Amino acid sequence: MRCINKKIRGVSAALFMTVLLAGCGQSAVLTDAYDFDNPAYGPSATSDAGEELQPFAANLCVTAGDVDADIDMSQAESAGLFNINGQDVRYAKNVHEVLYPASITKIMTALIALEQGNLDDVVTVSENAVTLEAGAQKSGIKAGDQIVLRDLLYGMIMWSGNDAAKAVAEHIAGSEEEFANRMNQRARELGAVDTHFVNASGLHDDNHYSTVYDLYLIFQKVIQNETFQDMMQTKEYTATVTSADGSTREINWKNTNHYLTGDTTAPENVVVIGGKTGTTEKAQSCLTLLAQDASGNPYISTILKAKDRDALYAQMNNLLSIINN
Repeated sequence: MRCINKKIRGVSAALFMTVLLAGCGQSAVLTDAYDFDNPAYGPSATSDAGEELQPFAANLCVTAGDVDADIDMSQAESAGLFNINGQDVRYAKNVHEVLYPASITKIMTALIALEQGNLDDVVTVSENAVTLEAGAQKSGIKAGDQIVLRDLLYGMIMWSGNDAAKAVAEHIAGSEEEFANRMNQRARELGAVDTHFVNASGLHDDNHYSTVYDLYLIFQKVIQNETFQDMMQTKEYTATVTSADGSTREINWKNTNHYLTGDTTAPENVVVIGGKTGTTEKAQSCLTLLAQDASGNPYISTILKAKDRDALYAQMNNLLSIINN
């Protein structure tokens, strides 16, 4: 892959992790699995606008390389299990390897929308937003539709509608290209130095990539938002849409996460709260989750490039099985 070893703003992941590991001393511990009030900070740097960014908080999990555990992860290219309260990495396989994130991209799209948008805004869907490549997952919106931004985000996170992601991007930033610029800026602020976004959906582009560790950095930030928490764990949602002719209709979405649909059962004493799925031909099957151990402590787990959906959930269960060890 031509993106391997790419550097963002001249900072490699290996160098960045060395600096980060050296700075981890005191920590601010999350005491409740649903209490995500602690801020996540960006790396010590200046933004493109010149303002100083805050240094990384010590409440982040960090690793410069692999962390072994007695589990089979042979059917996944990259995987990580991050203990949020303990700030330690329980398992890591190729977590800094640059891969395609598919629709896990949408967690960053949601973060930008939640930070920069008004959830009560009425979005008018453009023709461009619903013009997608063949086979792309669609949410059922049509050109000329008017839909509340909040509802659009549910369709994007739960059902993984690529048209919804594109409509969100255009509404927030005027174009998907400008929205991607904002995604990349936010990624740098969060320390996701091996990530580059080209679109809001995760549809394939050779220059659209991330890593398991970068996705952890992004996910741990967005799950601090209560609205996102609700989106990722909602099993079914109905939105009301006003069509271009003034008539109204309902669109019903179901969550694509097999742990929420009941198609997959988590290991004993592990509760899956929610997360984001992702699938493309080149990314293969991907998943990031927020889960809890028997004591209610939160964990983030991510797998990229499992060979297929069945392998993805089997490998994820292997990963989740070590949470209570």
